[in-house]
Amino acid sequence: MTNYSHKYIRRLRSFSEHKTNIFLPALLAGLLFAAGSCEDPPSAIGGKMLPPTDFVDISSDLLKVRSYTMYMDSLPSSMPSISYMGAVYDPYFGTTACEFVSQIRLGAEWNEASAFSVDSVKLFLRLLTVKGNASGQHFLRIREIADVIYNDSIYYSSQNVPLTGFSIPDMELPVLRADTINNISIPISNFLAEHILRDTSKLKYTNTVDFREYFRGLHFQIISTGDPILLSLSVASPSSIGYYYNYFEFYGKNGSGIAQTYTMLLDAVSTNASFNLFLHDPSTAEAGKIIEHVNDTTYLDTLSYAQQFNGLYTRLVFSNLDSIKNAFQGKKFSVNKARLKIPVVYDDQTFKRSTIPSTVYLRYLTRSGSRFYIPETGTAFYNGTADTTATSQKDDVYIMNIATFVQKYLESDTEELLPELELFLLPSAGHNVILKANNSYKPVKFEFTYTEF
Repeated sequence: MTNYSHKYIRRLRSFSEHKTNIFLPALLAGLLFAAGSCEDPPSAIGGKMLPPTDFVDISSDLLKVRSYTMYMDSLPSSMPSISYMGAVYDPYFGTTACEFVSQIRLGAEWNEASAFSVDSVKLFLRLLTVKGNASGQHFLRIREIADVIYNDSIYYSSQNVPLTGFSIPDMELPVLRADTINNISIPISNFLAEHILRDTSKLKYTNTVDFREYFRGLHFQIISTGDPILLSLSVASPSSIGYYYNYFEFYGKNGSGIAQTYTMLLDAVSTNASFNLFLHDPSTAEAGKIIEHVNDTTYLDTLSYAQQFNGLYTRLVFSNLDSIKNAFQGKKFSVNKARLKIPVVYDDQTFKRSTIPSTVYLRYLTRSGSRFYIPETGTAFYNGTADTTATSQKDDVYIMNIATFVQKYLESDTEELLPELELFLLPSAGHNVILKANNSYKPVKFEFTYTEF
């Protein structure tokens, strides 16, 4: 999976002092000479047969990692597997509102030759998660979008969504059960059916008539009168033999008085185009907890942050990794271990061991502005999972294996790759995270071991 940014990424220069720039290459040259006795790159089995001196560890004191809290709300959110609506509040991050846009698809082509009178309309939804104030009063707001959207187009989480002006009166949600699947049905105004059925000749898909150009889709959001609620559902295709769970049904009678039901699908097998919207308002954070020094690469804070619905993320800049690259020029080497350990911060109220995201993710950057997942992301070996096995929660860390990236960066004969990574959360993370950074008493640790052959 690849994430692309449409914004230019400015490269950050190394923060190492002049003396370090002179000392580190000399030290690396000595380390490389000491490692010269190993003739073959060790495999997982062969490495165990080599004496410890064949593996060279570079002190993490020489490989400090600088952390910065950055903000970017405009990332691709097209065709998500999970859609969100509602809001979440965090005393540090403020309020994040979640909305989504989706086409709807005909359950079948219209085949009524006579008039059709609408008696009632219902919306059926399968809510996969319910978090927040489940017992509060919440309303579903649905409006028609003005632009045609496409499955193969890229849409962003901060996308502007033009509307036609047509909307359905807000509908109050039934009482929901938190932390479980909720299958709900909501009676809604007949306006939607009457609006769609105003020209039944458009209810088909042909070379000359496409329903998706006639009725272009809907924008979904939740309005809460008190504390917010966050809901998730899937409007992705359920597979060719799957059942749909999210749909509208129009109930009425044809010209002969025979009862008819007409279905409009959100999670159709022929997938509807859709995208998520995430709107951030950090100004609602508690006084004294508002996150400062965002996008400030001149200040080394002791904390960094990552947000589950895009927004804030942590930039990790590797001091002196470019010096290592220069020292390795013309040599053959194998990166045996390149691993990050990033300590977690708790406040024992909002941020606790029981609430931290189970996994954080890394992506690397190119000078041309592209972003790619670290190759180890999603594997079982140090893939960014939280290590909470320590006796004291003060020792909890996220561990990330980045050997493939480091090897690729050191071997690259161009300047396209940057010596920095971005730590971020997926929307499904379930919680934001605070990390220790820079001059914290327990900073980020970069473990690096190599073999020359």
